[in-house]
Amino acid sequence: MSTKNSNKKFILGMAVAVLLPLSFYLVVNKMSKGKIVVPGHYGVEKVEKTTRDGKEVMDTIYHQVSDISLINQMGQKVSLKKDLDGKMVVIDFFFIDCPSVCPKLSTNMRFLQNSFRKDPKKENTLENDVQFLSITVLPERDSFQRIRVYADKYGANHDHWWFLTGDKKSIYAFARNELGLSTGPGDGGADDFIHTEKIVLLDKDHYIRGYYNGLSDTSANKCANDIVLLTLERKHNKK
Repeated sequence: MSTKNSNKKFILGMAVAVLLPLSFYLVVNKMSKGKIVVPGHYGVEKVEKTTRDGKEVMDTIYHQVSDISLINQMGQKVSLKKDLDGKMVVIDFFFIDCPSVCPKLSTNMRFLQNSFRKDPKKENTLENDVQFLSITVLPERDSFQRIRVYADKYGANHDHWWFLTGDKKSIYAFARNELGLSTGPGDGGADDFIHTEKIVLLDKDHYIRGYYNGLSDTSANKCANDIVLLTLERKHNKK
């Protein structure tokens, strides 16, 4: 196969990968007049009895992710509750000097960001519906000045993809206790270290709706499609 043909196939493949989620959105948006199948919830906190339509039923209460305040790559203090209320959130964890997992993880986060980036030629874009967060697990090394350079390396839109640093104990407690990442025990101290390839998807009310392998292109595509479905869920519930 010639180099010219290979380049054409590569460009075509990249175009399909980027446009797939938005194309899926347009198709499903037109076809979903009835019931839609959306991603389930994760993190059962309790099951309790309640009355519905005069009948006693068991109601499942799911974990709602609590707030966290950190510093983004622009040096701004931001919080999950104050700044991202009503938005879907996609979260991963990284550190700048990571030689193995993080480059691929950040590449797939870039794919997700670009899949929902605003396009003036298209009416249906989801850029303002979803926020991407990459949180450093080595905040003592990764200052906001350093993570801005890293963010620029991956073409981050600074408004819609935040790279975050801050208090290590708060970050580690958030990963373990709020996002339910199986990273082993720890207290966020000097010897504690989290290194996970997972991407976590939160819905607009910040319930956990998906875990994805951030090193897998297939899993990244599934995350993109799940974001679309959650948008449809929101529109469906408003009717």
